[in-house]
Amino acid sequence: MTLVERFLKYVSFDTQSNEESGVTPSTPGQMVFARFLKEELESLGLEDITLDENGYLFATLPANTDKPVPVVGFIAHMDTSPDMSGKDVSPRIVENYDGKDIVLCAEGKVVLSPAQFPELLDHKGEDLIVTDGKTLLGADDKAGIAEIVSAIAYLKEHPEIKHGKIRIGFNPDEEIGLGAHKFNVEQFGCEWAYTMDGGEVGELEFENFNAASAKIVFKGRNVHPGYAKNKMINSIRVANRFISMLPGHETPEHTEGYEGFYHLIGITGEVERTTVSYIIRDHDRVRFENRKKEFEHLVRKINAEYGEGTAVLELHDQYYNMREKIEPVMHIIDTAFKAMEAVGVEPHVKAIRGGTDGAQLSFKGLPCPNIFAGGLNFHGRYEFVPIQNMEKAMNVIVKIAELVAAQ
Repeated sequence: MTLVERFLKYVSFDTQSNEESGVTPSTPGQMVFARFLKEELESLGLEDITLDENGYLFATLPANTDKPVPVVGFIAHMDTSPDMSGKDVSPRIVENYDGKDIVLCAEGKVVLSPAQFPELLDHKGEDLIVTDGKTLLGADDKAGIAEIVSAIAYLKEHPEIKHGKIRIGFNPDEEIGLGAHKFNVEQFGCEWAYTMDGGEVGELEFENFNAASAKIVFKGRNVHPGYAKNKMINSIRVANRFISMLPGHETPEHTEGYEGFYHLIGITGEVERTTVSYIIRDHDRVRFENRKKEFEHLVRKINAEYGEGTAVLELHDQYYNMREKIEPVMHIIDTAFKAMEAVGVEPHVKAIRGGTDGAQLSFKGLPCPNIFAGGLNFHGRYEFVPIQNMEKAMNVIVKIAELVAAQ
């Protein structure tokens, strides 16, 4: 199979993850896809192929050089986002894109337009794989899987390219934040790895948010509203007071770059009880800790005003900025940088305004920066991937393997 054939086959699998299921993988379709990939890796002649009960698929391309070379890994995730259906994906290829609107679904009036998505114009003249406007595409991260498998196949077909032992890993449930939780780093056996899970061509990421989740339960006191003076405590109003005490401009819709935020993601309630959910994000660890302290401070303030126990806070760290784990081994960034330049890709080092499996893996002992996979507009019907982007990502993988052996 070619790179494009692989990708089109991969997106036919329904692998949408589900954060409510409580099992790993969180949906059965991911294991169906994992078994298909296992058979494909076997047909390519890879070694040490393992697929565990949690849906983690590992395989080895043996070294073709006798000199000692560090073992490097390439990782991608099999699930697609819960944000939109990934069932019955029906992709099509728009060849030699002309820069105009692309009608994805005429009946639903779904149009992929450079007026809303100006990044389309960066890919004028290229071949775009788009959706039919009814599902997401799945380039996040089936483009990454297709690129890794195709790069490994290319290296097998070109033994003149010398490389060390290469490990590949495909995992479930990245989209619900659990991709690295049961990833056996010791079994994977690499000095470092790269997740192929970024967006536009040239993206190279080794910084991400520090992340925490917060849930505050506000307890009220319900009394007949006709006789409630000096008696009722309306938990909805107390929750609203808490929300208003946070800085209004430190939200996702007002921040960019290295600016952190508080993000209100849910509120449910009635007079007696209201629950408010937040996520807290910041690249800087000190500011991150201060943001959590601000939540604790405001909860104390609410309790001082309305009575102890009115507000109860649950605060949990989710992941941390991988930069502190990558900086001691910056040669792995230098290698990726050189590989991109060698294949004609201009590197763009940027901070992720989110998290990746690589962040969690870095803290489990596997330094793991993130490289572009080439897709855009992830998690929705307007997702697309230029074929040329995927080809460049595949070439970067091949070149990294070659450079590591040469160094």
